[in-house]
Amino acid sequence: MSTVTTDFNDRTIEYEQLLSDFKSLLKKNSLKFTIQREVILETLYNSDEHLTPESLHHLIQEKFPDLKTGIATVYRTLSLLEDSNMVTSLSFGAQGKKYELGAKNHHDHLICTECGTITEFVDEQIEARQHHIANELGFKMQDHSMQIYGICSKCKK
Repeated sequence: MSTVTTDFNDRTIEYEQLLSDFKSLLKKNSLKFTIQREVILETLYNSDEHLTPESLHHLIQEKFPDLKTGIATVYRTLSLLEDSNMVTSLSFGAQGKKYELGAKNHHDHLICTECGTITEFVDEQIEARQHHIANELGFKMQDHSMQIYGICSKCKK
């Protein structure tokens, strides 16, 4: 079997390049570059977790207690980053979204609907099959995301 599970925390882009891209994105959208926005990006970059806007806000408040970063700024910045594909999100229905840096090697997700645990994996057969299906149907695939929802082994016990 060719399924690999790992932590997928290797970044595919250096922080300085990501920061430069972020500054360009802000300028393109007529937004100011602020220390609060940079801290949001930096915290996401350095996180090995999938973060809700609230947990990201909490991390920033813990690490930078004197920096006034409002939850609305976190939401707006995440939305901008997601629209530009600098971050990606996983939907948890009524519980909202969890975000991760987009500059990581491609992977898919197993999501436990009981405890919320997220397992990242890559399966080369699934990857090849998706490309085959897209080609067969005359579809030019640019990107894809697969999320499998179920119950993890710990919660099954």
